[in-house]
Amino acid sequence: MSIWLTRIVPDPRSAEARRDLAGTTAAMNLHRRLMSLYPDQAGPDPRARFGVLFRIDDTATGAHILLQSTHQPDLTRLPHGYGTTQSRPLDALLDALKPGLTIRYRCAASPVRKPGATTRALYNLPAAVPLTGNHADEWWTRQADTAGLKPLTLTSHPLDTAHATRTPTTGAPQRIRHARTRFDGSATITDPDLLRQKITEGIGRGKAYGCGLLSIAPTKNNTP
Repeated sequence: MSIWLTRIVPDPRSAEARRDLAGTTAAMNLHRRLMSLYPDQAGPDPRARFGVLFRIDDTATGAHILLQSTHQPDLTRLPHGYGTTQSRPLDALLDALKPGLTIRYRCAASPVRKPGATTRALYNLPAAVPLTGNHADEWWTRQADTAGLKPLTLTSHPLDTAHATRTPTTGAPQRIRHARTRFDGSATITDPDLLRQKITEGIGRGKAYGCGLLSIAPTKNNTP
């Protein structure tokens, strides 16, 4: 199974691209757009079937969309003039991972704590409590350990909260919020198999809303 990484650089002149990236519901809008690049009639959870993960990276030249999947996206389905695209398989990078290799990483994730039922009832807490600051950093360190990484450096940046509305088959629409933090740094690989699994599956919750994509790259003097 190949893993495909696609970079989309939206054209600011494209009304469709501006709409997908604007406002508090940008992650939900972009999710719909990106899922349109994959085959129709893919079952109840096409995002999971095609391993779709994405992230919006702010760069000096504007927003870039990073898209990863286990199925090559059909970029011809993007609207005309949407932006420039580049797609490549990650197989060579993933096959070369080995213990002791130092890599750079980036992950925009939704760090949360899930209180037990008794604690939730006592303090009237939601099922998932967003984490920020040092608590978010500690969450990431635990996640990195389960992903076969030992962090060497870590810088975290709070991101805008992703908003969405889910309409269940019965009942009223549900408002969804995912507080997000971007984690950047360097790490040593401790378990390549775990790392490949987490890169493929993503980390944490909110994967349909721009969370969970773990990107890695070799350090300059440590090329796999």
